[in-house]
Amino acid sequence: MMVPTNHGSIEVRISGGTSGEESLVVMLPSLGRGAADFDRLADDVARAGYRVACPEPRGLGGSAGAEREETLAALAGDVADVIRGLGGGPAYVVGHAYGNRIARMTATMHSELVEGLVLLACGGFVPPTEEVAGTLRTVFDTRQPPEVRRDAVARAFFAPGNDPTPWVGGWHGSLAHRQERATVSTPVSDWWAGGSAPMLAVQPADDVLAVPANAEALVEAAGDRVEVVFIPNAGHALLPEQPEAVADAVIGWLDRQRAGAAV
Repeated sequence: MMVPTNHGSIEVRISGGTSGEESLVVMLPSLGRGAADFDRLADDVARAGYRVACPEPRGLGGSAGAEREETLAALAGDVADVIRGLGGGPAYVVGHAYGNRIARMTATMHSELVEGLVLLACGGFVPPTEEVAGTLRTVFDTRQPPEVRRDAVARAFFAPGNDPTPWVGGWHGSLAHRQERATVSTPVSDWWAGGSAPMLAVQPADDVLAVPANAEALVEAAGDRVEVVFIPNAGHALLPEQPEAVADAVIGWLDRQRAGAAV
């Protein structure tokens, strides 16, 4: 469905939500990637009794709008408009990798719309090595032979031995470039704490892009608001590597939050 925003409209994939009473869960994808990355998790969460919304980033699918300065605040505004357009929330916001930055900025700027945050492979504070950063750049370099890019995807996003095939495609370089501009224009301190919302950090044990020290730093900054779950045999991609473990962690936390809110 299309949701109108202050700058145009956002295409949103909706799962579940047939009774009108379900809690809303909004899922935001990784750098330069689209909502399809959440197909499996969205179905699992919807079957658990939630209404799931997966917005396409501006510039993908039917998502479009007026040109404007790229900042995390602007991207968070898109998420806020989606939540309002789907009933006003408050919603749980799930951010995968780059999406966790937008999720935390949304909770910081629009706290009344965010019930809680789920951060999958969250980074942004402790950087990867320069070698890994270079490998990430290769992923988006369409001048490279397919086998070189496939190897870069495997090394940057997947745990050793895991099959990178699910993420060989689906990369959008122009989107990633705009998102990187938003990152550069916004100090980490503006979004790192995620407002005052409770958070679940799902940390892949073999992540070389959002290294585990990021989850540790988040606990230091936010304390008891953060619960951390480590997922073995998973890298930064996480979703295609360990879908059952991710779904169990996310649904279990959402259920506990919903039960606590009902008391």
